[in-house]
Amino acid sequence: MSRKKKQLPILENVLITGVAAEGKAIAKVNDVVIFVPFAVPGDVVNLQVTRKKSSFMEARVINFVEKSAIRAEPFCEHFGVCGGCKWQILPYEEQLKHKQTEVENNLKRIGKVNLPEITPILGSEKTTFYRNKLEFTFSNKRWLSYEDIKSGKEFDHLNGVGFHIPGMFDKVLDIHKCWLQDDIQNEIRNEIRKYTLENGLTFFDIRNQVGFLRTMIVRTTSTGELMLIVAFFHEDKPTREKLLSHLADKFPQITSLLYVINEKANDTITDQEVITFKGNDAIYEEMEGLKFKIGPKSFYQTNSEQAYELYKIARNYAELTSDELVYDLYTGTGTIANFVAKNARKVIGIEYVPEAIEDAKVNSALNGIENTLFFAGDMKDVLTADFINKHGRPDVIITDPPRAGMHADVINAILLAEPKRIVYVSCNAATQARDLGLLDEKYRVTAVRPVDMFPHTHHVENVVQLRIKE
Repeated sequence: MSRKKKQLPILENVLITGVAAEGKAIAKVNDVVIFVPFAVPGDVVNLQVTRKKSSFMEARVINFVEKSAIRAEPFCEHFGVCGGCKWQILPYEEQLKHKQTEVENNLKRIGKVNLPEITPILGSEKTTFYRNKLEFTFSNKRWLSYEDIKSGKEFDHLNGVGFHIPGMFDKVLDIHKCWLQDDIQNEIRNEIRKYTLENGLTFFDIRNQVGFLRTMIVRTTSTGELMLIVAFFHEDKPTREKLLSHLADKFPQITSLLYVINEKANDTITDQEVITFKGNDAIYEEMEGLKFKIGPKSFYQTNSEQAYELYKIARNYAELTSDELVYDLYTGTGTIANFVAKNARKVIGIEYVPEAIEDAKVNSALNGIENTLFFAGDMKDVLTADFINKHGRPDVIITDPPRAGMHADVINAILLAEPKRIVYVSCNAATQARDLGLLDEKYRVTAVRPVDMFPHTHHVENVVQLRIKE
């Protein structure tokens, strides 16, 4: 006989006091910390505990006893169900304040290194429609709201195209309007939905691995170019061509119309052939007179305008005088490497993904840059003592690792190389702080500036300058 599950408590009149990790709010009852989504400091709420541990609890808001004076009204109809933009209920200035605090706390508590005064966070001029790339999933298992279920209505179909519901790999929220990217993505997505439903095209069932339409990706540039990639589960040439032709006619602003036949179990297209249906096989972004080729698999910072501000800070922190050898670690498609090349004697970029390195070389050639050199491979395997001896000891290292931060072997190689300055760009201040603690053996932190690339989310970038200790 199974044991009856213990009822989790309801907590009344709880004051929300702050913001915690992952965008959740924080409260405290009887010295136990409680993490609460979709609340802001100053809210007084009744809570249903959803998870209880000895040191913390998680809970959801049942109702608001009193709403905070700083609470903002969410502008998106999908708020609270969609997993993105969880901070719409915080005014933008409050978002920036909490991101600044998060960076400072991580560097002090985790890094435990001496810090200069931290420069105020650089906010994004655009707080909506700031992204240049979005991906949407087609699913025959659209998420039903409580209102849908309570209505008792019978639905002809459950097809939807949008974002995955957090924690549910097979459920998709049907998105009518997303505020993250230029409105053209809404027009294209809604037109595809309309056309496919009218013409009986099937949406993918990820559990049973059946259906026709899988995903769509929209990429835009500040130069006005537009890429649409549609992924299908199997080939059906007449049906595919009719859909793509319809989109090409309906949206002449699409400069790169591509498709993928992806028969794998998962949606990733990095290992798939991307075929050009109409237009060009790439789009081009511009930054300070430089052109950057963006293919269907290319990485490019998703907030183009704020990326320019981020790179300018990184370049300023590098303090280049045209005589330095620069190593650009985790170079991606070489955006930073090519951006700083005119201020350096030579730039060497290293990146794990071979296709990205090919893009980096193309971007150098495209801009007539001849003082860059790029290498593909696992950073800890490429950046070795032999590599440094062969290519020269760097004067400056710029590093922009993934969220996990740098491998210990990479940090040891940096300590061995002893560049005069390090510029550390990070999308995760916690792992950055850990790495700063390891670099503290030979380096001191001399400048810090957070940069907000993703308004209405808890994510924040941070740029740190380090100088070798004398």
